[in-house]
Amino acid sequence: MNGSGISVKYWMNKENIPLKNILIISDDLYLHFGNFRLKEKGGNGGHNGLKNIEEELRTFHYARLRFGIKSRNNFSFYQKNKMNYVLDNWNEEEYQKLFSKLEIGIDIIFSFILNGLQKTMNLFNNKN
Repeated sequence: MNGSGISVKYWMNKENIPLKNILIISDDLYLHFGNFRLKEKGGNGGHNGLKNIEEELRTFHYARLRFGIKSRNNFSFYQKNKMNYVLDNWNEEEYQKLFSKLEIGIDIIFSFILNGLQKTMNLFNNKN
């Protein structure tokens, strides 16, 4: 089990960070590679890290930025071997797209910090 929630809770308590200022960034098997989705709450979608965060924080009401890792070329593979798919290397096409997508991710993170969740969702969701 991924223990991400233990670290999140520790730093929230240590630095007295309110939940509204927390942004969890995770991969997402159900979004196509390079797509981002920013949400203010939601389920864990079977993601062990998000499950642990929900357990530790005792809520699913926290901002999350999901980065799609689903490849159209490997759809049947990932359905059968999710853990291996998540831990596998990117293919050449994904690797080439990665750097331009990281720039968008950085813009989203800075907007969250400077503008808050709602404005950032309005600016970025469905535009990448």
